[in-house]
Amino acid sequence: MDKEILTRANEWLSPTFDHETQIAVKELLDQKPEEAVESFYKDLEFGTGGMRGVMGVGTNRINKYTLGKNTQGLSNYLKNVYPDEALKVAIAYDCRHNSDTLARVVADVFSANGVQVFLFSELRPTPELSFAVKYLDCHCGIVLTASHNPPEYNGYKVYWTDGGQIVPPQDAEIINEINSLKFSDIRFESDASLIQTIGEEFDEAFIEASIANASFNVKGKDQFKIVFTSLHGTSITILPEVLKRAGYGNVHIVEAQAKPDGNFPTVKSPNPEEPEALEMALKIAEETNADMVIGTDPDSDRLGIAVRDLDNKMILLNGNQTMVVMTHFLLEQWKKEGKIDGNEFIGSTIVSTPMMERLAEAYNVECKIGLTGFKWIAKMIKDHPEQDFIGGGEESFGFMTGDFVRDKDAVTASLLACEIATQAKASGSSLYKQLIELYVKHGLYKERLISLVRKGISGAEEIKQTMIDLRQRPLETIDGAKVVKIEDYQSSVSKNMITGIEEALTVPKSNVLIYYTEDGTKIAARPSGTEPKIKFYFSVHQKLASTTKFSEVESVLEAKIDRIVKELNLV
Repeated sequence: MDKEILTRANEWLSPTFDHETQIAVKELLDQKPEEAVESFYKDLEFGTGGMRGVMGVGTNRINKYTLGKNTQGLSNYLKNVYPDEALKVAIAYDCRHNSDTLARVVADVFSANGVQVFLFSELRPTPELSFAVKYLDCHCGIVLTASHNPPEYNGYKVYWTDGGQIVPPQDAEIINEINSLKFSDIRFESDASLIQTIGEEFDEAFIEASIANASFNVKGKDQFKIVFTSLHGTSITILPEVLKRAGYGNVHIVEAQAKPDGNFPTVKSPNPEEPEALEMALKIAEETNADMVIGTDPDSDRLGIAVRDLDNKMILLNGNQTMVVMTHFLLEQWKKEGKIDGNEFIGSTIVSTPMMERLAEAYNVECKIGLTGFKWIAKMIKDHPEQDFIGGGEESFGFMTGDFVRDKDAVTASLLACEIATQAKASGSSLYKQLIELYVKHGLYKERLISLVRKGISGAEEIKQTMIDLRQRPLETIDGAKVVKIEDYQSSVSKNMITGIEEALTVPKSNVLIYYTEDGTKIAARPSGTEPKIKFYFSVHQKLASTTKFSEVESVLEAKIDRIVKELNLV
């Protein structure tokens, strides 16, 4: 074992760490040296969605000490930034193993530092935590969640006063504060007088706000059938009540997946991006002739939906399709109400569908494009108070309407999806038909995501080398079409490959590379900020003359993506 790694591990055998932790570390060193290396070779880092990792002992694991150190550093930072204020934080947690106990540890450390804590009494959706930060006028918020990661993971998301996740320069400043600490600096001795539990009475405010932002008094709700699955996660605590109060009485809950369970026993992955995760719901939808399936991830910030296609079969929409339909609906509502005067904007990300920009042009609003991660859309709202935010989304099944929550919100977005589909059905159409009509108007955009899992030290090196190769030996053609532009967000340079002219990219630096071809193909590559994966995002498009040509053109675009995937050796 590397000497430096061994030194890091031996530190955890000191009296700073409790007896149980010391025993676990000694067992790793004696019996599982490879696992010990993985646990101690680096410090767990903040990524796209906060800090996320495997639970266990070690500096590269989620445990009471790594999260305690985060919280101590954050407490110190808050005192420096707000020296004369009585500090307040809100803390929520999801269904994962140890989320409740880790949330209590975080609450203890904050209170030990004199910070007033509002701790949810039971598990709650992540968007409710974002709402709580603003509603309770807190200085920051924490949610213990690993979103849709496997059962062995947990995580720690940090939110700021606006209800959005931390972004530069705050994130770096907080990380520097955390890195300056020793584990012995953590104050674990809680002050119970500073910890206040919140629960059902607070849910009321969130439910009312969700309905106010996503209900449009559409007709036909009593004839609209919904199948809903929480995938063993937190949305079961809120979403059924939101749908009920909004007028949806025909909601079939997938009972086998309704009980919160960190093992996620009925799915391989509790991720609505994965078709397998919604198999149970889809089966029930066919049995009950439902109009829509809704599935949310464990912390209820992402949603997947399925609707009836042109042949009346249930079909899963991808995140790009969902965000396009939702954004179009909101734009239409704003237009009907005479609220669009050119001072509005919608939000999207650099790896999401270009069709969002086409929608913005059609309605004379701005489309702001940010990095991957919903914190960047929240930052758009914070940075531009002079503009009205209509809604925004990202391809990874996240959407937000209005700004009462400053993160992707599957609770409110689920209600919005129901409103859109119900209105369409009542008018003799369907959500799917409306999507195709949008393609006729703006062009058929077809997207696909391929994620390659590369675990451990060797996996991290492989991902790193892949990005190096794509930069040092850039592709010249893709599926026979010339590459005309390459955007490198790590160097903040956009290069025209025909003229050689370079322009500066204005968004913050990130390890993302995007290729554009002369025929409109867009391919993005980026290592995941929360999982051991490298992701490739494909977008191709073609004009669609009529709805009757949809299947034909879609097949052409699917075949094009297939060829590109094969060309890049991703299969």
